[in-house]
Parts: sequence; structure tokens; C-alpha cells
Amino acid sequence: MNTTGAALLAPSPSGGQYDLMYYLKGAAAGGICCSITHGALTPVDVVKTRVQLDPVKYNTGLIGGFRTIIAEEGAMALTTGLGATAAGYFVQGWFKFGGVEFFKIKAVQTLGEEAAWEKKTAIYLGAAAGAETIADIFLCPLEAVRIRSVSDPSFCDGLADGFVKMAKLEGIGGFYAGLVPILAKQVPYTMAKFAVQGEAADAIYASMGKTPAELSSSTNLGISLGSGVIAGVASAIISHPADTLLSKVNKKGAGGDGPMMTRLMNIAKEVGFVNLCTVGLIPRCVMIGTLTAGQFGIFDTVMNALGASKFHFHNPADSH
Repeated sequence: MNTTGAALLAPSPSGGQYDLMYYLKGAAAGGICCSITHGALTPVDVVKTRVQLDPVKYNTGLIGGFRTIIAEEGAMALTTGLGATAAGYFVQGWFKFGGVEFFKIKAVQTLGEEAAWEKKTAIYLGAAAGAETIADIFLCPLEAVRIRSVSDPSFCDGLADGFVKMAKLEGIGGFYAGLVPILAKQVPYTMAKFAVQGEAADAIYASMGKTPAELSSSTNLGISLGSGVIAGVASAIISHPADTLLSKVNKKGAGGDGPMMTRLMNIAKEVGFVNLCTVGLIPRCVMIGTLTAGQFGIFDTVMNALGASKFHFHNPADSH
């Protein structure tokens, strides 16, 4: 029943187009988009991490932070952790975007189109939570090395060196010291990111009375970018307290020597709830808004280049 033309116009989950090849393309596109966007924003992340770790010294905001670091350490200091960032987020993007596509489509195949359309927000949230949890298990060691190298630039000469040193000093546990805060930060962040982006994109398509297949690739790209900005700002606000905790807990000796939850509670008490939610929030909204729009834009572009038609929820009651 599914001719290629019909499959493109109304992707029917029962068709054979969502096969292993489709998921591999989605994973590759996810790896590429996350690696490019996070890699490009490394300088912003270096400043943001320093502001969170040492707010007394870096108290002049984002631009002032750039000036301080360049004046004291040279411009190359802004690329600290670039290798770990690009590699870590390629791996994370692979599992995150590939996983979301996989879980989303499997849910539709299990529930059927009508039930899936009614429960699409829950599917977005569940798919994002599952995919992000898997992705974070792979990301955590790279993130530990990156934060250590940003907070102590003399710690290592690159990713491989950082891994060896950290393994010797702290063992496997050192790589996963930040797993609880990473999950606490990334899982709600990703759930908000995919659910808000999906809902925003669906709302824009509905307001135009068109399906993605009826619009040009540049219009679809514009919708991806616009819905990405909305999703980025929403998810930045939701995940900011955990992001601040994560930056601080990887700093040597932060929160005392007890178990992870005790250390996190100690840091939260020291910093105070309002500061946890607000310090560095504006630069983070700018950063995550840009990042998320870029990710969805690049993801869609790469998917098109690979010849894959991205899955969209379909309302069976529509005449389209």
C-alpha cells in the first residue's frame, strides 16, 4: 500500500521506512548536530562554568568573563575541553536523538496512530527520558574530564591524557561521581526540550493548516529553528539549578567528603535556592536557546541530506 510518494506525504508508521537504517541516520544526525553545536559553544561554556565555580572573581557577566580569561590566560583558554565536548556530545547526541526517534516510533507502532496522537505529549516525555538516561551513561565520564580540565587547566593535555589521569587518581567511580546530578539536570531538560519543541512545531504546522510534507525544506527548517528557540529557553530554566550543582560538585572538595547526595545538599544550602535558580540564568537561556535551535536545524538538515524523512505525529482524523 505504501508507495514512496504516499510514504513521504503521510509517513505511516506501519510502513517499512522506519527500519534500522532510519534509526542509524537519526542517530548519526543527532551525533553531528550535538557535536557541532556544543563544540561551537565551548568558549561560552568555559566562561559559564568559571562563573558558577568562582562567582567572586568572575562577577562581570558573560562578556566580562571572556575578557578576564583572555587577559589572564590567552584566547586559547576559551577552547579548554573542546575535544571532550565534541566527542562527548557526539556520543550523547547519537543515543539521545536516535533514541527519541526509536522510542517515539515504537510507541506509535504499539499504540496505533489514533491513541498515539492523543498521547503524543506523554510519548515525547517518555521517549526523551529513556533516550537521555542511556545517553548520559555514555556522556558522564567525558563530562567529568571536561569539567575537571575547565576548573583546573593544568590537570591534563587533552581527552586521552585526562582519562588516564582520572582513572589513576579516582578509579571508575570518579568518572561517575556526577551521574546523579547529570541525570537530574539532563533528563528534565531533554524531556522539556523534545516535548516543547514537538508541541511548538505541531502548533505552528496546525496554524498554517499544512503538514511538513506539504511545505518546502526551508520553511520546515525555519519551523525547526523557531520551535527550537522556544524549547531551549523553557528547558534552560527548568534544568538550571541542577546545572549549577553539577558544575560545583565536580570541583575538588566541594560540599565536603560524604556521599554524593549529602555533598549536593551541602552545596545547595551554601548557595541558597534563589541563587541556584538565577545565577548565570540569562547567559544560559541565550546559550541553550541558540544551541537547541541549532540542534534541531542541523538535525533536520542532516536527515534530509541522508535521504530520511523525519517522523512526525500524524492525526488520523485529518484529511491530509
